[in-house]
Amino acid sequence: MKAAILLNVLADRDAVGNDALAMARLLRERGIDTRIYCDAAVGVDESTQPPERALEFAGGRDDLLIYHFSVGWTTGLDVLRKARGFRVVRYHNITPPEFFADYSIDYENACKSGRAEIPVVAKLGCELYLGDSAYNLDELIAEGAPAERGAVLAPFHRVDHLLEAEADLGLVDELSDGACNMLMVGRVAPNKGHVELVDAFAAYVDGWGDPARLLILGKSDPRLQGYSDRIRARIDAHRLGDRVWWLDSASEAQLKAAYLASHAFLTMSHHEGFCVPLIEAMALGTPVVAYGSSAIPGTVGDGGIVWNETDPWLYGAAIARLRADAHLRNDLRDAARRRYGQTFATSVLRERFFQLLEPVL
Repeated sequence: MKAAILLNVLADRDAVGNDALAMARLLRERGIDTRIYCDAAVGVDESTQPPERALEFAGGRDDLLIYHFSVGWTTGLDVLRKARGFRVVRYHNITPPEFFADYSIDYENACKSGRAEIPVVAKLGCELYLGDSAYNLDELIAEGAPAERGAVLAPFHRVDHLLEAEADLGLVDELSDGACNMLMVGRVAPNKGHVELVDAFAAYVDGWGDPARLLILGKSDPRLQGYSDRIRARIDAHRLGDRVWWLDSASEAQLKAAYLASHAFLTMSHHEGFCVPLIEAMALGTPVVAYGSSAIPGTVGDGGIVWNETDPWLYGAAIARLRADAHLRNDLRDAARRRYGQTFATSVLRERFFQLLEPVL
């Protein structure tokens, strides 16, 4: 038996890439010859092959093909159609194009083409449809995937590595000046709700006073400059000035420092297929306050505070309560760490991964 893992781009510190690399490592540990096939690899220590050659290696009926579906990709779809072994569709979700309509025609078209492939992939009759979340799986089933061949497996991640990493102590000291630190981690993109995030932070500042600081940690894309400009305009409108810190290309040490020094992880994201930063916060003990869109309620569970509306004062009040109520804060941290350990720890995901692949293994 051989295994081919197929994805468009394999990139360092990317949720899809981390998931694919972990699967490859685990399969190799089981003695299965496994290779990764992609159009491009960026910043990873992994030998990859062109996707057109995947079936030369793992095209037999006893072989395994895992297709990481997160973008429109005709090459990958063609390989998936032709595969004759045990086919796994690993669905990470695709952002609806309307989020990008006012900012980037390229992003909008890419998302349109990707979402147009969802019903095609769902109706291929693959042997296993594996969603990062129940939200993702439900989307596939709604588009025609057989429910009896569906399952949920949270994405493999690097949280264990983050837990063991050294924090940037200089940044921890800088942030430990008595201000209430609120943290958002994620790429700067229109579906992530940064404008509403700024509104919620402004509500806290207006209602519960200074000092307070908002940390926005995530990469900006020049193609989405209009969105970044809109965030900055909202910051200026609220006169938040230097209370908002942008960390565009943070190191792992800075990322850990930001979690450790923050009083709340705050996200107003409108669309997530899973949201790995949520479980990073849960594992590191940063209380979560989140807008309950898309997959977020399923990821957070009882490990955070989730609201079903975007009223900024609601989020400001929640963070103020967290700061004032040590019992609530500690109970929430305990619940979050317990949920991480029982549901998202690498050992738990590993066991479920092999259980789901038992028919082919």
